[in-house]
Amino acid sequence: MDRDPDYDDVAPDADDEWADYDEGPSWLSRLLRIGVTVTALGLGFLLPYVLYLNGQVTERFGKLQWQVPTRVFARPLLVAPGIPLDDASLKTELNAASYYPGDGLRPGTYLQEGSRWVISSRGYNDVDGRILPKKVELTLSEGKVVDLRDASARTELRAARLDPARIATLYGKMQEERRLVRIDEVPELLVTGLQAVEDRDFNHHIGIDFGGLARAVFKNMVAGEIVGGGSTLTQQLARSGLLGIGKEQTYSRKFKEILYALLLEARYDKRTILEAYFNQVFLGQRGNNPIMGVASGAEFWFGKDLKDLEPHQIALLIGMVKGPSYYDPRKHPERALERRNFVLGEMRETQLITEAQYNRATQAPLDVSKTPGQSFANRFPAYVDLVRRQLARDYDENAISGQGLSVMSGMSPSAQAYTESAVAATLKSLQTKGRPSLETGTVVTDVQTGDVLAVVGAHDYNVAGYNRAVQAQRPVGSLLKPFVYLLALGEPSKYNLGTWLNDDPVRVDLGNGQVWQPKNSDGRSHGSVRMIDALANSYNQSTVRVGMDIGVARLNKLMLALAGIQGTSNPSVILGATEQSPYAMAQLYQFLASHGKVQSLHAVRGVLDARGMAISRYDTKAAAPPLGDSTAAELVTYALQEAVRSGTARQLQADGLGRLNAAGKTGTSNDSRDSWYAGWTGSHLAVSWVGNDRNQQTGLYGATGGMRVWSNLFKRLPTLPLGLTNQGIEYAAVIGADTVPADCPGARRLPFVTGYTPPMIACPNVPAVSDPVSSTVDEVRDRVGEFMNSIFGGGDSGSEPPSPPPANASEPAQGPQPK
Repeated sequence: MDRDPDYDDVAPDADDEWADYDEGPSWLSRLLRIGVTVTALGLGFLLPYVLYLNGQVTERFGKLQWQVPTRVFARPLLVAPGIPLDDASLKTELNAASYYPGDGLRPGTYLQEGSRWVISSRGYNDVDGRILPKKVELTLSEGKVVDLRDASARTELRAARLDPARIATLYGKMQEERRLVRIDEVPELLVTGLQAVEDRDFNHHIGIDFGGLARAVFKNMVAGEIVGGGSTLTQQLARSGLLGIGKEQTYSRKFKEILYALLLEARYDKRTILEAYFNQVFLGQRGNNPIMGVASGAEFWFGKDLKDLEPHQIALLIGMVKGPSYYDPRKHPERALERRNFVLGEMRETQLITEAQYNRATQAPLDVSKTPGQSFANRFPAYVDLVRRQLARDYDENAISGQGLSVMSGMSPSAQAYTESAVAATLKSLQTKGRPSLETGTVVTDVQTGDVLAVVGAHDYNVAGYNRAVQAQRPVGSLLKPFVYLLALGEPSKYNLGTWLNDDPVRVDLGNGQVWQPKNSDGRSHGSVRMIDALANSYNQSTVRVGMDIGVARLNKLMLALAGIQGTSNPSVILGATEQSPYAMAQLYQFLASHGKVQSLHAVRGVLDARGMAISRYDTKAAAPPLGDSTAAELVTYALQEAVRSGTARQLQADGLGRLNAAGKTGTSNDSRDSWYAGWTGSHLAVSWVGNDRNQQTGLYGATGGMRVWSNLFKRLPTLPLGLTNQGIEYAAVIGADTVPADCPGARRLPFVTGYTPPMIACPNVPAVSDPVSSTVDEVRDRVGEFMNSIFGGGDSGSEPPSPPPANASEPAQGPQPK
């Protein structure tokens, strides 16, 4: 085949060209190709990675920037003449609300001069609207407010409310200590001082300081390891935890930090970055709660609002940015002082403060509070748990977070503090060698409003976890006995507090050949006893007789109506064979403590939206009880006051609490595994359980466990003595089954439903006297005769009648037994 002349001519030349190329400067071409390849690969990897990081910035930074948390507040402190309040409690309340000593003229300050207080409140929004700031002057004496005036106008005031303490900050399911602030709310010296110390070129760089970065690289090379340095404020924000960067000293982490800083600077202006920094910076730790942001730091370290910080305090806060643990002024005051003075020096050098200001500030003490104090929020895990549970009825987690809601709770900071102190002191004294580990659940309520004032769910009340006050289900023992007698006293034609009951051994046929034969806890029978003494001394045998007479079904219906408690058909429920929480028992006893009101307890008084407008209210006033309900509740209360005077709770008299005229009931489960006490005064109800989580025997009765917590609480808690309204009640002196003239020797004065006092007889062994009491009062009888029957049923059940009085019916009552 003929050769193509053109091909033949070209082919040798081409070979020569390739030969020449292979022998030429191949390193330049190869370097170029490698560079292009690496650049392409780098961009192929880096671009998606940068896009991913940009998405993280959008999501996480935006969440901090725009999410306004839900804040939970205590109830406002109400001050009015006659309200129980002492100096210690007032100071506790003011400290909790971040008030601090001053002239009493600037908002958020108070002045104390002996028993006289001048307080300048801050305005706030409450469930019933906006409450304006006010300067008040009040005088305390003998544990109560005796005078209240407008400090400016010098006029008398009927009442005043002080702005409440913030007790928690909620971010959905997350709970941490953070208060978001706008950049305009941050003191100017804090803004400029931070830049002077941490990043003087902040307003001009693009997120990284190349000079500082070069110095840091050189320092690391000299050290032979990474020792840090060279970070701008933007880089510090990037690694603050906001964007998920760790704090390990590695080049990969530093590289990611730089990329994030560049992205932040490209996306947001300097003011926005600074605002995020001030809300995100870590400034300490308490328990499981980090202190995030300068506003929370000001409260945690100084007990002040951010705007009230002085230059030396601002300098300390700035200095702690470098290391809150290392420069902790409570643990390491020398380090903290040196660091603060260094910051003050930087401020002076950059002319942010004058020489005179520098000298004053360096001479000032560290000026931090000795302890974080009660202004620190999120330290009430059991109470906040109850708040969450009640909010969950109407709001899901997403509705709670990010909406800027304000939850107005019923907590009293002083009552909470005293309850925590009582729990700690009591369990410490009871935790002896050989006794199993003791735990507690305690609930305190306001008997008038139904506000839950305090909740303690564990002996270590600062640690979140199992909330025994709400979650623990334990046998309640004798705590149900008052409600057996409540139903009985609803039949005034059959039962009254003077009715004689049979306390001999009792036998209850359960069917299927089973028999229940409960005994008294002291192992003795007491023959015929009055109803008031059977309850005050917690006799089992006589109580079972009354319970079987009124019927187990009616008792269960009553518990369900008052507290949502589901009972059992077993007659043992009469003696408390049901497992309930302290909160459930507080709800049940609220009926007695409120003089017969059916009133739901609430930890949440209301919820406000971001504008401060109420969107939910739970503090509705309970309706006035029917006369029959209040009368029966007060008769039971009178009997339980007798329990405190001379019955199972008589130790409270020896504790010096007789002045409260309190009512209360002890409770003990089988084998002394659970110790209970429910007691109330004119202002407060408290229910406390003490026991062991593993249901081991503790050796404690109601009077030696739960009642000790109650006693230690009310030794300090200002409260009103308990008094009865006596509506629908009349008093009469009794001997045996009859009423007698009040001056008869040996007579006992007891309350009765009006119109149902026993017949009057002459005083034994003295001339007869005319009967001053009509045998019938038809109008009252008509109102009271159907007491509770419309709700719970009633009438005779056909069981054995009340016991006749003993042959020797002398008073006083039978001796008490520990229970």
